[in-house]
Amino acid sequence: MKEFLIVYSTFVALFFHSPVFAQQSQLIHFVQPLAGTAVSGTDAAKKHSEASSEQYANTIPAVSTPFAMTQWTAQTRKTEQKCVAPYYYSDSLINGFRASHWLSGSCTQDYGSFSVMPVSGSLQKALRQASSSFSHNNEQSTPAYYQVTLDRYQLLVELTATARCGIIRVTAQKSDSVYLLINANSDQHQGQLHFGGKGKVLGKNPVHRIYQGWGEYAGFDGHMCLITESVPSISGSFHQGKIQKSVLGRSDETSGIYLGFFLKKGESICFKIGTSFTDIAGAEQNLKEEIPFWAFDEVRQKTTDLWEQALGKIVVEDNDLQGKRIFYTAMYHAMQHPRLFNDVDGKYPRFAGSSGYALAGPADYYDDFSMWDIYRAQIPLLEIIEPELVNNFVSSLINKGVQGGWMPIFPCWNSYTAAMIGDHATSVISSAFLKGIGRTDPYEAYALLRKNAFIVPDTVSYHEGKGRRALATYLQYNYIPMEDSVPIAFHKKEQVSRTLEYAYDDYALAMFAKSIGQTADYKQLLARAKNYENVFDKETGMVRGRYINGTWYKPFNANKREPYITEGTPHQYTFYVPQDIPGLAKLMGGRDVLKNSLDSLFSSGGYWHGNEPGHQIPFLYNFTSSPWKTQERVRQLLKEEYTDGPGGLSGNDDAGQMSAWYVFASLGFYPVDPISGSYLLTSPFYKKYEMLLPDGKKWIVTCDKDPEDHPYIRSVSLNGRDLRRNYIKYEEIMQGGNLKFQLAKKPTQWGSTEKEQVQGLSIR
Repeated sequence: MKEFLIVYSTFVALFFHSPVFAQQSQLIHFVQPLAGTAVSGTDAAKKHSEASSEQYANTIPAVSTPFAMTQWTAQTRKTEQKCVAPYYYSDSLINGFRASHWLSGSCTQDYGSFSVMPVSGSLQKALRQASSSFSHNNEQSTPAYYQVTLDRYQLLVELTATARCGIIRVTAQKSDSVYLLINANSDQHQGQLHFGGKGKVLGKNPVHRIYQGWGEYAGFDGHMCLITESVPSISGSFHQGKIQKSVLGRSDETSGIYLGFFLKKGESICFKIGTSFTDIAGAEQNLKEEIPFWAFDEVRQKTTDLWEQALGKIVVEDNDLQGKRIFYTAMYHAMQHPRLFNDVDGKYPRFAGSSGYALAGPADYYDDFSMWDIYRAQIPLLEIIEPELVNNFVSSLINKGVQGGWMPIFPCWNSYTAAMIGDHATSVISSAFLKGIGRTDPYEAYALLRKNAFIVPDTVSYHEGKGRRALATYLQYNYIPMEDSVPIAFHKKEQVSRTLEYAYDDYALAMFAKSIGQTADYKQLLARAKNYENVFDKETGMVRGRYINGTWYKPFNANKREPYITEGTPHQYTFYVPQDIPGLAKLMGGRDVLKNSLDSLFSSGGYWHGNEPGHQIPFLYNFTSSPWKTQERVRQLLKEEYTDGPGGLSGNDDAGQMSAWYVFASLGFYPVDPISGSYLLTSPFYKKYEMLLPDGKKWIVTCDKDPEDHPYIRSVSLNGRDLRRNYIKYEEIMQGGNLKFQLAKKPTQWGSTEKEQVQGLSIR
């Protein structure tokens, strides 16, 4: 046991480096992992979701440590098909327990996964339909532990996990034969399982790309090593509901290996599984290091302690238990990804299917960056509460760029994908270096980002998903014209949204260039940061599709989805100029026109919180004469778009972005421009909270009155001095201190003058 504790202590230190904040009550019990597994019932989700998949948060009741390699979940759907999550609350049958690599909250696909289904009674009968009804009344779910009763088989199943491994305990509720049915979840029927000795099963499940290179082998596999606590009395293989006489090499959802035991009522069988993306030896070594003993309860306790430490980074004081459930569930969801990818010895498959393996060090290697989503709030949240982890993320992104030759746009499945739009690794990496978080070579990082911004890839590279989509026309015209349909992309067209997002990334890179003395690049990129002006139609007061000759796309539908907009409307996307909202206001005709346009969006029901492009919109009143409207709208969204229970999120959580928005907004500040280090203020949801920062520092926020009854800001002071602006800075937060809000029942003019507000590009 001493060896186990040493190993686990090292593992805990791997992720969280600042002191543990002592909890008076366990925060983990406020987390609801089932949240987001049912259809959202919010009005906005019903109105704006383009497909049924967007009506789900697409989260799963994941048992793991924060940012783990593998998440463990009850399985109600077997497939690794795109947009089909492993678990849905409305499903009535469980058909396995999965070692999953599902991208939490996404409409993507699982990969390299395995599942085990415990059954009892007749093996032949169970193989014909290996599933069981279950009741949510007999289901317990926390980040560190899951339990359910399989009614058909009268088996109690419990699971807990470490970063790369899981351990499952099956207890018989009647004396009977019990079997473990083991599958590699390969939709391509390419999984492989074989025996590695008595009570040991080894396997692999090849990973395939999606988006660019869809269906091609990704160059690596999911591997697993399963070991049972006791030697099975019988074992063999099965295929399509029948026992096989010969050993089965291939495995998919209908084929696999079985291990049989006889359990008396009340007896248990434990099995543990190590996972790896390198090879079976890596899976075995991960298991040996992380769960060396049959210590189910000890693993559960240690993982619980780790979650307590993670959740305790922010401690809110709130007598409303529902509010605490929503907040800490959001924290949990914001700590799922990016995904740890290397084994305990540092080994991981090189990026983009390039040859062989690499060794991570000194930082761990991470993948599954849902970059179009998480650069907005999820990564900025971690910049505050866990900057060392963000440094690891940045190192991982740079390694990908070095190994693949180009900085990836949306690196998932350890591959180039060119999914979504923009080039937001630029934002994440630039932000880290500007905040002093990134500690690798800034010139190497800058060179990779610069290549994406200035170099049009050759045809082969472009088809592989490398480089910015439509960069050639963007550079030629300073916007992407309607004539460029962006055919080599999963998201085709969307020319205006691409223009806007490239302009932001150019701004981010300009700030990075300035910080390292690249003056010529800085000037050129800063000019490109104003390219948003080239798709703004002054007649309509909104962004609009534009042709090469300068004419506008017709007809113009402000509040309908258009082909030149990504997952939204022109009115929604007009407000995506995070680098220069004052400049946008000037284009519109002034701050009052900006305010009126915001009012129109909300009053018409045009705002959709369930997708990321609009997440900054409620905070933009801070650039007008009515910041109180930010305070009003944000509070409204916190109450209407989030709740507890399975349908608690109004759209795909997208690797924690929806949840991170809630965390920031409820705390009273938000990074509209993530790289700037400025966070726009609103009234907090809580009368008091504390953030535990690195080096034992604390950021303590208090309100003089209950925000529920007094939702508007009268004044704000920082460490006893009047703040005199409606934003706070990164360095002020990280130094620790006290921010105090004086609140009012009715709207005030606090923060309403231009000198109190963040300035635009014109002052840079």
